[in-house]
Amino acid sequence: MVPAGGAARRLGGVDKPAVSVGGRPLLDRVLDACADAATAVVVGPARRTARPVLHAREEPPGGGPLAALDAGLRHSTAPVVLVLSADLPFLTGVTVRALLAAAAEDGADGALLRDAEGRDQPLVAAYRAEPLRRALDGVRAERGALAGLPLRALTGRLALRRVPDPTAAASFDCDTWEDIEAARARIREHGTVLDEWITAAKAELGIELDVDTAALLDLARDAAHGVARPAAPLTTFLVGYAAGQQGRDVSALAEKAAALANRWAAEAAENTGAAESTGGVGSTEVAEKSGAAENTGAAEGTGKAGGAGSTGPADKAGATPEAAFGDEPEAKPAE
Repeated sequence: MVPAGGAARRLGGVDKPAVSVGGRPLLDRVLDACADAATAVVVGPARRTARPVLHAREEPPGGGPLAALDAGLRHSTAPVVLVLSADLPFLTGVTVRALLAAAAEDGADGALLRDAEGRDQPLVAAYRAEPLRRALDGVRAERGALAGLPLRALTGRLALRRVPDPTAAASFDCDTWEDIEAARARIREHGTVLDEWITAAKAELGIELDVDTAALLDLARDAAHGVARPAAPLTTFLVGYAAGQQGRDVSALAEKAAALANRWAAEAAENTGAAESTGGVGSTEVAEKSGAAENTGAAEGTGKAGGAGSTGPADKAGATPEAAFGDEPEAKPAE
């Protein structure tokens, strides 16, 4: 369940779940973290999403987190409900599984994330559905309505486990444009940019494929060095296409393609060695052929540069054509 009906006042009222980080809307990034959920319910205005979801609206629209939880629960029969806010760019399945495991402990009504500064994050949590419904009903009976009430009015009624977030990644949320800019910069950090890009590209293309990044980069290097630089992207494309068509493992196919590229490189090395060896034994012959070719080119250049009355290099030195060639008759242009 993703509450996504907030006003985003600190973002100037922009539709925050639709803001792009790493080429994907924040909402899609959150939904991707719980890809195994049987049902995904987005509470808020209807939006296009990369995966199928159910849409619900809180009463009244924009009525706050407790009203959103109540609306979402009406669309679910699951015994355990994940509640994830729509602005968590770095949430992953690892954190989701940790929350589910903690919520399954004896005596727990659920589990929530605790950030690096020790603050509870009740919108990054897993709740057992029945205790959550009872707690919401209790708040409604006591306060008369759920709209506009803070989350602590609910969490104080539940026995919750805490899951730490020591790296402050999963709990990083985007409340301001400064947060958005920081998230976009973090996406492009050297250690994570390739994984982020591959995840985004798979989502954009609608494919599910385990990608061994290191193996493909090694393949690209071998193809570029052993064949030609443009062979790198073309070869990795062919490996991916073959894996999809044949249902085979990308790593195994990458190894085969890399071996082929290495054979190409070995052949090129052998030919280079043979050429160098030939050059050493027959260097005089090569030099003679080279000189003859140069002389032929010079003669052709002289003939083409002028006809019977042309002047050539000898003229530039101060001599006439007759002086340059002795008493022999003037050469005719080559046919």
